[in-house]
Amino acid sequence: MLVGCMALLPNAARADWQAVENVQAYAVAGKTGAELYASIGERGPKVGNSGRAMAFTNFKLTWTRKYEPRGTACVLAVARPKLIITYTLPKPAERLPAPVARNWDIFIAGVRQHELVHGDLIKDMVKKIEAVSIGLSVADDPKCQKIRTELTARLGELSRTQRQLSRDFDRAELSNGGNIHQLVLALINAK
Repeated sequence: MLVGCMALLPNAARADWQAVENVQAYAVAGKTGAELYASIGERGPKVGNSGRAMAFTNFKLTWTRKYEPRGTACVLAVARPKLIITYTLPKPAERLPAPVARNWDIFIAGVRQHELVHGDLIKDMVKKIEAVSIGLSVADDPKCQKIRTELTARLGELSRTQRQLSRDFDRAELSNGGNIHQLVLALINAK
């Protein structure tokens, strides 16, 4: 019985963290959907060298890790993440006329939902990092140096996968007829 309970400990350790999620607003101006969308284009968050985005999800991930020499091997005994996700979304700088406000509410709810999917992809990546980290063992590494190289290689692949999933999701959502494309059209064409 005790052995069975001990076997469950690593899984329990994996479940004891939660991401901190923040929303950061940037002001947009306008009294019509078209004006608001134009302001988004002028004031949206800068993303790398590709210009401005309508909204953006960013994260900061740090780890508490404990490497333990066990005989001539090294084991990663503890890998506890601290994940902070920040969603940057547009917000009208002033009160909108009632019909525009209704259209804006639909638009921003869809944009927020889109960004939350990016957040879920990030959280999923962290869970996968945790799964490959905790208990990782490297033989002939009593000073726990080789294990760091091994871990970095594994994490690089998980990070690349997350970025590709995020790009694929954006491509589908922003493409002609995609969800975000439809939200934008509804906002700028509303009367």
